[in-house]
Amino acid sequence: MPVYSMTGYASGQNGPVGSHSEAEARPTAAGRLGVEIRSVNSRFLDLTFKLPEELRQHETALRELLTGKLKRGKVEVRAAIENTAQAGVVEPSVKLLQRLNGVQDGIKAWLPGARELSVADVLRLAGGDSAARGDWASDLIDVTGKALDALMSARQREGARLAKMLEAHLAQLRTLVEQAGPLIPQLVEQQRARFLERWQEAMGLTGGTLPEAAQDRALNEATAFAIRIDVAEELTRLNSHLDEIERLLKKGGEIGKRLDFLIQELHREANTLGSKSAALELTRIGVDMKVLIEQMREQVQNIE
Repeated sequence: MPVYSMTGYASGQNGPVGSHSEAEARPTAAGRLGVEIRSVNSRFLDLTFKLPEELRQHETALRELLTGKLKRGKVEVRAAIENTAQAGVVEPSVKLLQRLNGVQDGIKAWLPGARELSVADVLRLAGGDSAARGDWASDLIDVTGKALDALMSARQREGARLAKMLEAHLAQLRTLVEQAGPLIPQLVEQQRARFLERWQEAMGLTGGTLPEAAQDRALNEATAFAIRIDVAEELTRLNSHLDEIERLLKKGGEIGKRLDFLIQELHREANTLGSKSAALELTRIGVDMKVLIEQMREQVQNIE
């Protein structure tokens, strides 16, 4: 499966009402419908809908459509209906005009101060607005579905880019782990030689020779030092976490939360390695590791 980013944008719209026959088939779809979907990273799936009054009744259907494909992210869906010149004006029938006139006379009989209907009022009541509300359902689902497919493609492309960057960081971290491994035996041997040299200096001041016990003491001190600075376990765990991250990137799917946990574990091991550092070179390796891990953390935050 591909790796998906939580960041993306897509939009779509239906065509305006065109020929006379099409207008007769959809007389209430008087305009052009546009849909925009924006997505950014979030711990969970957070859907927000900004719909005109004509489309609010379809929010549940839109929510079901989006939750079927999106698992995480803060997603905003905007829809708008634009009136077009091609849509024309819905002409009220004579029967409807007579009915509206009768209703108006009845109202004015009870409310003499009531305002008379304007041309705009008559056109609106004739069905230009209210009747169209139930006619956008198929268009809305169709346009939103196409925009959602485009969003998924955009998130997939961004996810592939993030995965490639993470793989590059993994390779750099493996190189640092390989560099750190041979440093520990070298440091232990240097420390043992330093202990022996100090004992020899001390015995030289007293005019004696270096006894076997002194050599054993130097070896014991070097052993204790080796235990204190041993980072073999940390390096093993680092390699294990790197292997798991690489496996997840190849697997794809919903891996963001798992990657976030592994990044925390990488950071913990790098901190431990730095705290055990007994050489400038090992300190540099630890710092370089933490820089790379922090960069990976920022990228992982955008993976679904």
